[in-house]
Amino acid sequence: MFSFFKKDHFLVKTPWWLKRLFPGCVWDMPKEEKTIYLTFDDGPHPTITPFILDELRKHNAKATFFCIGENVIKYPEVFRQILAAGHSVGNHTHRHVNGWRTEDEQYVKEIEEADTYILSSLFRPPYGRIRLTQLRQLQEKHPETKVVMWNVLAGDWVADLTPERCFRRVKRNIAAGDIIVFHDSEKAWDRMSYAVPLLLRDFTERGYRFERIKAEKTKHPLVH
Repeated sequence: MFSFFKKDHFLVKTPWWLKRLFPGCVWDMPKEEKTIYLTFDDGPHPTITPFILDELRKHNAKATFFCIGENVIKYPEVFRQILAAGHSVGNHTHRHVNGWRTEDEQYVKEIEEADTYILSSLFRPPYGRIRLTQLRQLQEKHPETKVVMWNVLAGDWVADLTPERCFRRVKRNIAAGDIIVFHDSEKAWDRMSYAVPLLLRDFTERGYRFERIKAEKTKHPLVH
């Protein structure tokens, strides 16, 4: 994600000025209802993603999974499970590339390659790093693409952050309409596996719903 942290210091809540730097991106959803949007990056993973799916099922919750193309190829059955459970999937590039270190044309090709397997109008840049020139090129070539960022960053990938602190930071920053980033990856496991079940339980008890971000494309070549 954005390099605004050192050890466990990072921006949990996205500031207004950062949102204005990236016009046309989705940072949060309508706030009229008590609805929260959990998202998970970097999967699918053969054991971690099924754990998340099970926790979501317990609370009748939906979420959005931003998948890496290579991981979809490795674990097509897990990808099918995400879709079969009624969740949304999004594109997270084919090889989890850093937009700041990738030429614009190659970056868009990475997204297009992943889309061969993911087929979603939703896209999230890995690390949140995308140049404005890349964003414009993507919007021009694929105007149906919805670039989804976030309003709450869990920081579950930060090894120095304890699971308890990860949970507390996210919990106190959540508001209706927030898009929250977690990861279905091994480096995030300790913090994600602690925080997500508690958030699902606590906010469901408070009358919140967990919903998916809807994508335009629905036909998936890996689903038969």
